[in-house]
Amino acid sequence: MRNFILPCMITLIIGIHSRAGYGQIQNTLTPEDKAAGWQLLFNGRDLRGWHSYLENKPGKSWQVQNGAIALNKDAQSTYRDYADLVTDEAFENFDLKVEWKMEPCANSGLMFFVHEDPQYKETYETGPEMQIADLACSPDSRILKCRAGDLYDLIPADTEWVTPGGKWNQYEVKADRGHLQLFQNGHKIIDTHLWDDKWRELIAHSKFAEMPGFSAFHKGHISFQGTENGKLWFRNIKIRKL
Repeated sequence: MRNFILPCMITLIIGIHSRAGYGQIQNTLTPEDKAAGWQLLFNGRDLRGWHSYLENKPGKSWQVQNGAIALNKDAQSTYRDYADLVTDEAFENFDLKVEWKMEPCANSGLMFFVHEDPQYKETYETGPEMQIADLACSPDSRILKCRAGDLYDLIPADTEWVTPGGKWNQYEVKADRGHLQLFQNGHKIIDTHLWDDKWRELIAHSKFAEMPGFSAFHKGHISFQGTENGKLWFRNIKIRKL
């Protein structure tokens, strides 16, 4: 009897830890999350609540695989298939958390305050970007202000806490009445303010200087950039309004 009970107890303990002790089920909210005002932007099953930029539905390269939003493109994919994915809803003051991973050597980006209008052909013409890049061999990872976690072409992260390609990372973006904070795997890496003189000076010395709509909007969509190479995945995407 003892030999039977002990393995069963171990199995029960492991089962409890797999669901609770080591984190909740993916793409769900805890009672504490709900009480704090968090809402899911991805249900783990389909792309409800998302569409490709300037389209009415997601491009076919954006799929759901194993509880994650996956960008699955190949040599036959057209730009329309993997055009940047954006939320249906626009947000003003918010706290956003998302987990991502990618194949080695890939790169992408998390954009916010994206204004969707045909006069802007790309999401980055309006939305600032928290860079997503593999540390090992993505060309951007060798350029200051273009590495993982950097506010792309504007402010470099003070430290890179990102994991190697193929492993999950968490990004957090807090935007509250112009106060912007970026976190990488729990570490604050950028703390700045939008829309003041210093911010306008940063833009003037970046590639966005020639884009009059860049960071011009105080409310906009969240967006994931369709990577130019490699595959990437997103999960546990949640937001709370501030």
